[in-house]
Amino acid sequence: MRWDHLGEDPSTPGDTALFGMDAVATRTFDTPEFRGITFHEVRARSILNRVPGASRMPFEWTVNPYRGCAHACVYCFARKTHSYLDLDTGLGFDSQIVVKVNAPELLTRQLASPRWQGAHIAMGTNVDCYQRAEGRYRLMPGILTALRDRANPFSLLTKGTLILRDLELLTQAAEVTEVGVSVSVGFTDEELWRTIEPGTPSPHRRLDVVRTLGGRGIGCGVLMAPVVPFLGDSPEQLRATVRAVAEAGAVSVTPLVLHLRPGAREWFMTWLARHHPHLVGRYERMYAGGAYAPTWYQRRITRQVHELAAEFGIGPAHRGAPRRVPRPAAGPSGSPAPPAGDAEQLSLL
Repeated sequence: MRWDHLGEDPSTPGDTALFGMDAVATRTFDTPEFRGITFHEVRARSILNRVPGASRMPFEWTVNPYRGCAHACVYCFARKTHSYLDLDTGLGFDSQIVVKVNAPELLTRQLASPRWQGAHIAMGTNVDCYQRAEGRYRLMPGILTALRDRANPFSLLTKGTLILRDLELLTQAAEVTEVGVSVSVGFTDEELWRTIEPGTPSPHRRLDVVRTLGGRGIGCGVLMAPVVPFLGDSPEQLRATVRAVAEAGAVSVTPLVLHLRPGAREWFMTWLARHHPHLVGRYERMYAGGAYAPTWYQRRITRQVHELAAEFGIGPAHRGAPRRVPRPAAGPSGSPAPPAGDAEQLSLL
């Protein structure tokens, strides 16, 4: 395994690697939730990652305590990163998880550096911080504590319901800095979910997260991603999803059509040939131009979702920094007051 080249850029010389072979411990756990999964525990040299200037992302810095993801989403664009370690981008990405066990202490130290200017930090933009491994390693409480203590703005994107474990920390952080939370729900079709996102909580459980966060005064947006061509993009499916998002109390909904980068494309097309062989030709034509669906198709989906969002009383996410979310004032009965209806949410993608 090519640990010496585990950097954001696989062409980076080995002397700038995030860690070396002597820092790696490999473990397996014989419990039902982790059976078949191997964890590579590492001590990273850096945890703050600068986003390449050419990126389409509206943020400059990320924190990724894990690499690889047991959510096993067939389409995950981050699969390619496993090839930098000479690991398989298919099953290996789902079952060989790199855990940066010193991430909280490292972030605490880096945020305290005089060179750090307090820029916004995005999490969950590569792999999910609240994937199954987080239940065992518990890295996020320390990470959130470090961000809260330095009043450093941040945003989170997740498919994991485990985020609710850290609800109090999120609430405390939102008292002192800008906090944005988005949950990824591309569709509510149960059959599609079971085959294409087999390791994730169901879409309806994720929407319960949106509802719970809103009830605590933390406005939560939904990244409607991915919209899957020919499998999750019918008018009826789009309407059902946006309706469910609205009923959960999301402050925004932002559609993102499936994109198939190298590493993900091969794994997805193998899955498609097995489950929906009649669609292989249509996908080959739709994605003949590269990783992204044609512009006309993306615009059509965006227009449909925005029209439905307006119908159900929610709007697209706004670009820019999220608004600070205050702790809701207690009502006469001592229960939190309902969140304000005009909260803005950071668009993560």
